[in-house]
Amino acid sequence: QVQLVESGGGLVQPGGSLRLSCTASESIGSIYSMGWYRQAPGNQRDLVAVVIRDGSTNYADSVKGRFTISRDNAKNTVYLQMNSLKPEDTAVYYCYARPSRISASNWGQGTQVTVSS
Repeated sequence: QVQLVESGGGLVQPGGSLRLSCTASESIGSIYSMGWYRQAPGNQRDLVAVVIRDGSTNYADSVKGRFTISRDNAKNTVYLQMNSLKPEDTAVYYCYARPSRISASNWGQGTQVTVSS
């Protein structure tokens, strides 16, 4: 089972930027997909961004043009660059890794992102 550790969350003003990192306990080169979900209080956990093994990406409509996901196989790390942050981006952000199309996802412990003036 892949262990995932997130970092990079914090408090930022509206319009600011943060970069989240998710480092895996093993090589991610063969992992089918990795990405980020987020969950605000009282809400369900929603997909933010995903990067597939072939490098293709997909984003939630609410973050398109502002967030960028990338994958560094050499560092076993996935990043989420978040720009032009809005208060509605406030949530706990969770990293996941799905080893294959049919396997269950492994999850990190989550990192809090708060956008507030």
